[in-house]
Amino acid sequence: MHGLHWYILRRAAQLVPVVLVVLVLNFVIVKVSPGDPALTLAGYWATKEQVETTRQRWGLDRPLHEQLTSYLGNLLRGDLGFSNHFHRPVLDVLMMRVPNTLLLVLTSMLLGMTVGTVLGVFAASRYGRTTDLVLSVTSLSFYSIPVFWFGLLLVLVFALNLKWFPFAGFVGIGAQGGLARAASVAWHMVLPSVTLMLCLYIPVFLRIARASVVEVMHEDYITTVRAAGIPERLVFLRHALRNAIVPVVQMAGLWMSHALTGVVLTETVFSWPGMGTLMYNAIIQRDYPVLMGAFLIAAVWVVLVFLIADILTAVLDPRVRYA
Repeated sequence: MHGLHWYILRRAAQLVPVVLVVLVLNFVIVKVSPGDPALTLAGYWATKEQVETTRQRWGLDRPLHEQLTSYLGNLLRGDLGFSNHFHRPVLDVLMMRVPNTLLLVLTSMLLGMTVGTVLGVFAASRYGRTTDLVLSVTSLSFYSIPVFWFGLLLVLVFALNLKWFPFAGFVGIGAQGGLARAASVAWHMVLPSVTLMLCLYIPVFLRIARASVVEVMHEDYITTVRAAGIPERLVFLRHALRNAIVPVVQMAGLWMSHALTGVVLTETVFSWPGMGTLMYNAIIQRDYPVLMGAFLIAAVWVVLVFLIADILTAVLDPRVRYA
């Protein structure tokens, strides 16, 4: 079998038990967390008899290992459970929110990675100069700002005071469909995307790209190429840039897997109807089936992102396939 194909199969097989372990851990953490889901389902004014009836009805009185076995068996059949708050299957609830989060994360991630990498390469080309220092200090300053605080600041300035952008929601009331709806969604997405880009993605990729390019430019093979009389611009573009991009791709996989961390806060601040607000509300409402379903989506997301990052790394650097 071809080296790249074998590498992909091997990496995919290694990630399967990771998902299983995460599912078990998430299930146990949710089950042992404070609060009585039976009381939440029955209502806080329910009698003890009603609470016990609810507990038996939903199988909450069974031992933990039996509940776990039942949960994993249902997952294999595609059954993620039933939402206590939305009164509909968990899978339906998740499918309503996942596209919104993917739209926000992928847009801000791709734009932030592109801008950050370009700025990082530019800073590395000006290594040690004033431009390099200004870009490095600015990126570190933005990265030090809490996401939720910066989001609230943007809402205060650009939504409430200047009224340039909407401060919450996903789409305007008058946008019925077609281009009008797409334009409304894009307009609502400006502030949360800018928040994620400036506080997370651009600073990270700027510093990674800068450090990677500076390191590569001091390698021995670059010195050899320079000694051959090749112009500095061609040395940078043909020989240094490709090897310098590999750590950027690896970091992209890492930060895509961490994307939900910033998204939970950002979506909550801007009332963006995605996975972040869904998880936050599920915790508040003790809607455990939805919460475990969201954890499942997050686990699969992380595994797929790391797999894609590994594949791209193997394509850019063939030595990885045989490591």
